[in-house]
Amino acid sequence: MALIRLQKILSQAGICSRRAAEEIITSGRVTVDGKIVTELGAKADSDKNKIRVDGKLLPTVTDKIYIMLNKPRGYLSTVHDERNRKTVIDLLGENFSERVYPVGRLDLNSEGLIILTNDGQLTNALIHPRYEVQKTYRVKLCAAITEEELDLLRSGIELDDGLTAPAIIYMIDDRTIEITIHEGRNRQVRRMFAAIGHDVKRLKRISFAGLTLSGLKVGEYKYLSQNEIDMLKKFL
Repeated sequence: MALIRLQKILSQAGICSRRAAEEIITSGRVTVDGKIVTELGAKADSDKNKIRVDGKLLPTVTDKIYIMLNKPRGYLSTVHDERNRKTVIDLLGENFSERVYPVGRLDLNSEGLIILTNDGQLTNALIHPRYEVQKTYRVKLCAAITEEELDLLRSGIELDDGLTAPAIIYMIDDRTIEITIHEGRNRQVRRMFAAIGHDVKRLKRISFAGLTLSGLKVGEYKYLSQNEIDMLKKFL
C-alpha cells in the first residue's frame, strides 16, 4: 500500500472526519511506530506502521461494511454512550464484532433509516455540505398545519444558526408532512417546524441519499447490495 496522509488514514478508519483528524494530529495525540507526529503533511502505511490515537491502536480496515438499519426511538446514533444508554450498535447483536460507525445522526426520539459503515471516506462524502445529499423525513405534527405555513419552510426559515436552504415539502394530510432537506444541522427538522410554531410528535427518516427502508422492520438491519453501495459512492 502506498504512503498516504495521516488525516486520510484516520478518516478512512472511521475515527473522525478529515478536518477533525487534522486537529487530533496537531494536538499530539497520534503516534506512528511509537513516535508522536504533529505535522499535517506526514504520511504512513496503515498496513505496515503501527498508528495509535490516544494510545489506542488504529483498527486495520480490510473489508468495507455497509449496513442499513431502521432505528427505533430510544436509541442513540453513536457507538458508545457515557451514560450506558442504548445505541444503534446494540441493535446489531452481541455476535456482531466488526467496527462500524453511524453516518450522520438521528436524535434519541427520532427513528428510521441510518447507515452504518467502516468506510470513512464515504462517510465524509455523505455528510459534507458540498454534496447536498438529500434526506427525506415523515413528520407527524401535534396540530394541523397549513400550506401557507409550509411555504415558509419551502422558502428557507431563519434558525439560530442561520437561514436554512429551501426544503421540498409534500403534505400528506394537515398533520402529516414529508420534508426533504440536504443540510445536516443538529435537530434541524424539529427546529424548522418549531420556528413556525409547530411541535413534532413523531419524526422518521424514510430516505437517505436515494436509499429507502424498503420494507425493513423497525429495529432490523441489512447489508447493502452492490447496487445500493454504488448509489452511495456516486458522491465520492
